[in-house]
Amino acid sequence: MSVDPLSINDADLSRHLDQELGEVSSEDLARMADAPVSEPQVDARGKLRGRVLAIRGSDVFVDIGGKSEGFVALDEFEPDQPPVVDQILDLVPQGFDRESGLMRLSLREAKLAVDMESIRVGDVVKARVTGSNIGGLELRVHGARGFMPMSQVDLVRHDDMTGFIGRWLECEVTEVDRKGRGLVLSRRRVLERQREEDARQLRFQLAEGQVRRGKVVRLLDFGAFVDLGGVEGLLHVSDMTWGRVGHPREVLNVGAEIDVKILKIDLVKDRISLGVKQLSPDPWTMVPSKYAVGQTVEGRVLKLMNFGAFVELEPGVEGLIPISEMSWSQHVRNPKDIVKVGDNVRASVLSLDAENRKLSLSLKALSSDPWTGIVERYPPGTTVSGLVTRITNFGAFVQLEEGIEGLVHISQISAQRIRAVSDAVEVGEVVQVRVLSVDADQRRVSLSMKPLPAPEPERPENAAAGEEATATLPRPEKKRKRPLRGGLAW
Repeated sequence: MSVDPLSINDADLSRHLDQELGEVSSEDLARMADAPVSEPQVDARGKLRGRVLAIRGSDVFVDIGGKSEGFVALDEFEPDQPPVVDQILDLVPQGFDRESGLMRLSLREAKLAVDMESIRVGDVVKARVTGSNIGGLELRVHGARGFMPMSQVDLVRHDDMTGFIGRWLECEVTEVDRKGRGLVLSRRRVLERQREEDARQLRFQLAEGQVRRGKVVRLLDFGAFVDLGGVEGLLHVSDMTWGRVGHPREVLNVGAEIDVKILKIDLVKDRISLGVKQLSPDPWTMVPSKYAVGQTVEGRVLKLMNFGAFVELEPGVEGLIPISEMSWSQHVRNPKDIVKVGDNVRASVLSLDAENRKLSLSLKALSSDPWTGIVERYPPGTTVSGLVTRITNFGAFVQLEEGIEGLVHISQISAQRIRAVSDAVEVGEVVQVRVLSVDADQRRVSLSMKPLPAPEPERPENAAAGEEATATLPRPEKKRKRPLRGGLAW
């Protein structure tokens, strides 16, 4: 239709007409010739009605009355609703085509005008996502332009919107711009209502003891919130595993789907307590059959306290090594002097109380007790060398051998009077000591550094009588240098 009619002769005109009308049957030509002559009628809304004459290529030719024709682009029809000859359509004129002289018509604009008049705020419509931008999604609703802010796309935030392009979404109309023929939509509102309805029905279906599939939606220091399908429950950190958990993120991730057991439902406070460890047997039920007093076990140090160290023997089973059971030879003030978190240690089972979930362990029990036979090795009066290990206000501790310490009281350090222990000895010094006493039950050894007293000289046999006679003689009265004070003067 790009031929200039003034530049062709009759032969050329006939040839071009044959080309243009080659797809039109004689019946179509007769029907067009017999059609009544009338003027195209445009209503108050700017629409007119037309009848489909023919479909040629990408155009649909329409009779709009008065021997007038127009054409509509074929792509304005829905794929599942193609045009049919003699079909009556409501169209909107969009001017004349310069090349063909026919009126351009729009089916999409006509539908849009109808839809925009009927759409109200609050209506739920289906929209197809056509694109995305920084602010949200671009959509089409029966030809009308729609926009959905990013915050209204879903119940959760999506940083990447490309996955929604091409999808059909059920949305609620939140704003209508009839002049600009645009809509503002929200999918979030539809999802929220659906979730509330699902939650209402689910609350009557839940029961304590049930096992449900849920999705982790939030992690906090004390636990994780799990969505059961519109209803959230709390999975406390103590109910995640039988073992020790410092923070929920050590065992869970947001978005993870997990099986949980419903432990308690409080409809008054609208709280649901969940558990994961309850889905597996309690490891303490097997402890009496797996461990015995005196047995040597291996474990990993999990936590240090002032009074000892907690050791994990297996997930969920922990034992305590008291500070007093860490060493025979060292005076342990803090467990970190012997072990640290993460160490693998071997220990002996001292006691077992499965009912109260208590298990005591010992490091020093794996070696022999150095106090055994102490009395035979160090009888009173024995002189030995020892290493000063500690100094206190009341004396000095001296190591006689590995695991054996004795106390030299400050009164036994020197024959001379001293003010402080450090004036006579210092830590690390090797000294000669004499065993005064040994108490194996109390694990105490008393020592002395004072020299032995000199032996008394021997006396002659006849000295005893003289001494006895001297002892019977009265002692001479001492003469006072000054008179006594007080009393009466005679």
